[in-house]
Amino acid sequence: MKKITLVCLACLGLVLTNRAFAQKADTVNLTDIKFKAEAAPEWSALLKRDSGWFGGDGIYTIPLNGKETGQAKHNDKVLFIFSDSMIGAVRDNTMAPGAIMIHNAVAELKGNEPLDKQMKFYWDKNAKGKPESIFIPHTPKTGATDYYWLGDGFVNQALDNNIYIFGYRVHNVSNEAFGFREVGNTLIKIPANSKPPYKDLKQMDTPFYLVDEKGESGSFGAGIYVNTKEAGAPKPDGYIYVYGVRGVAKHLMVARVLPKDFEDYSKWTFYDGKAWVSDMEQVANVTSSVSNELSFSPLPDGRYALIFQVGGMTTSVGMRIGASPVGPFGPIIKLWDCKPDLIAKTFVVYNAKAHPSLSKPGELLISYNINSVDFLNDLKKYPNLYRPRFIRVKFNEHE
Repeated sequence: MKKITLVCLACLGLVLTNRAFAQKADTVNLTDIKFKAEAAPEWSALLKRDSGWFGGDGIYTIPLNGKETGQAKHNDKVLFIFSDSMIGAVRDNTMAPGAIMIHNAVAELKGNEPLDKQMKFYWDKNAKGKPESIFIPHTPKTGATDYYWLGDGFVNQALDNNIYIFGYRVHNVSNEAFGFREVGNTLIKIPANSKPPYKDLKQMDTPFYLVDEKGESGSFGAGIYVNTKEAGAPKPDGYIYVYGVRGVAKHLMVARVLPKDFEDYSKWTFYDGKAWVSDMEQVANVTSSVSNELSFSPLPDGRYALIFQVGGMTTSVGMRIGASPVGPFGPIIKLWDCKPDLIAKTFVVYNAKAHPSLSKPGELLISYNINSVDFLNDLKKYPNLYRPRFIRVKFNEHE
C-alpha cells in the first residue's frame, strides 16, 4: 500500500508540474521585451592576443565558486574553456611560423573585469615539449583519431565541487574548415582544486548521443542551467537542466537530473513535450533554429533567455523568451547583426551564448565566434580573426 501511495504521489506531482507549464504558456509574454544591445569592445579586446593563445572558438565560462547566476565577485575565478585553439605568435600583422592548432585550451580570469593581467591561459605539452590539448579522449569507446569538441560545464556542489564538462568525441572526415563529425558523447570530471592541465581528470562515456530514424544525430551538453538554490537560481527546483541539439533544423532537446545523481545515467529523464520520461528516444523538440552551443539564463523579470546563433551559422545573434527551463519558447528575437565583423567573404559566425557570471545586473554579456572557410590562408592575412567577439544586452523591465 505504501509503494502504491508513493507512486500515486509521484504521478500527482508530475501532473501538477505539467499543469504549471501549461499555465505559464497562457500567462507569460513570450514575444515582447525591452532591450538595448551594444558592442562590448573591452571584452573582445581581452582575447585579441599576439602570443601564446591567440585564437580559438567554443568558448564557455564556468564560475569556479559554483554560483551560476549573478556576476562573479572581485576575488572569484571564472574558468574559460575553448575548443580548437591556436598557439604561437603574431608578428608584423601575420601569423608567425611555428604556430600550431590544438583541440582545446583553458584560461582563468580572476574577478569580473576584462583585464589582461588577471587572465592566464593554459594548455598541455607533449613529450617533445610542443603545445598539446588539455582534454584528449581516453574512454573505452574512443577511436584512434577521435578528439574533443567541448560542450558546456559547471561546478557540481552536490558532488564535492567537481567540475563536469561535456566532451563531444569527433573525428575529421575532410580537410575543409568544418570537416568533422561527432561520433559520441563523453563526460569529463575535474576534481575540485585541480590545476590545469588537470592530470587527475577522469572521463566517462555517456549514452547522450542519439541518431533518429531519419539518420539525423544529436547530443546533449550544448548548454547547462543549474536550477538550484546553491547556484543562485531565482526559482530553484533542485535540478540540473542539460540542453541538447539535433538535426539540420537545430532542434532543442531538454534533459534533467538531480545534482547528486549526475553520474548515474539511469536517473536522467528527458522532456517528451508533456512529461519527464526515462527513455531518451522519446525526447521532444521543444524549439528549433538554435545553435550547437547556446545558453539558458534567467531574466530580471522572471522569464528566461535562450541565447544562440540563429540557425547555427547565420549572422544573427538570437534570443527566444522561455516561460520555464523547458519552455514554451517564443519566436526568435534578433539581438545583434554580426555582419560588420565579416570583413572577408570567407568569414563565418557561429555559436552565440551568454555568460551570466561576467554580466552586470540586468544585463547579459554574449559572445559569438568568428572563423573562416579558408582558415589557414585568412589567418595569415588576418591573424586575429579566429576569436570570440562580445556584445552586451541590457534589459529594462521598467521602460
